[in-house]
Amino acid sequence: MSETRTRPTIKPALFISALVVALFASFVIYDATRGDDKPDGRSQSVAIQNDTHVLDQGPDGSPTLVEFLDFECEACGAFYPLVEQMRERYDGEITFAVRYFPLDGHRNSRNAAYAVESAARQGKIEQMYSMMFRTQSQWGDQNVDHADTFRGFAEDIGLDMNRYDRDVASDSVKQRVERDYQDGLSLGVTGTPSFFLENERLELQSVEDFYGSIEDALAQ
Repeated sequence: MSETRTRPTIKPALFISALVVALFASFVIYDATRGDDKPDGRSQSVAIQNDTHVLDQGPDGSPTLVEFLDFECEACGAFYPLVEQMRERYDGEITFAVRYFPLDGHRNSRNAAYAVESAARQGKIEQMYSMMFRTQSQWGDQNVDHADTFRGFAEDIGLDMNRYDRDVASDSVKQRVERDYQDGLSLGVTGTPSFFLENERLELQSVEDFYGSIEDALAQ
């Protein structure tokens, strides 16, 4: 006999605030153009790749939720607490992955992505991912280069700084971020955050849509 699942208690104001920011952001994000070719032979229109960063690994066959994000995006920052609540709720039940989609309208979005990718190469993507969103109000939406700020974050989370300095300036890290970005374009992503559940883009109108989609995927 299957267990009846209960929907989590959510603070609606949090989602509404995030949604309003996201809708506003969609008007100021440029409409990206793309070609049909994919770098390094990666598969077309797949929300998760072999090198995608997985923060939560669910069991075999579990639903996969992927977020394309920009660490300087206010909407992503507003969604962050909701995403963390979702991750806690479904810990051990779903796979959650993140992908870079730095927007040209943000001065530090690429530097932030490079810093997070450099942390990932030392096994600390979770720490840097969280640091970026928890401090976004301190460095985001500014016409100032915050590469040194991100280096300070790397020190705070205990990275090998010699390796960090090499990685963050490397073509390898830049190409890794660009691959995520190009995959996002191939999937029709033009703004952030964009969520894909089982390779299908979620069209979120309410917090119930978010959780309901996951519940439906788990029930299948």
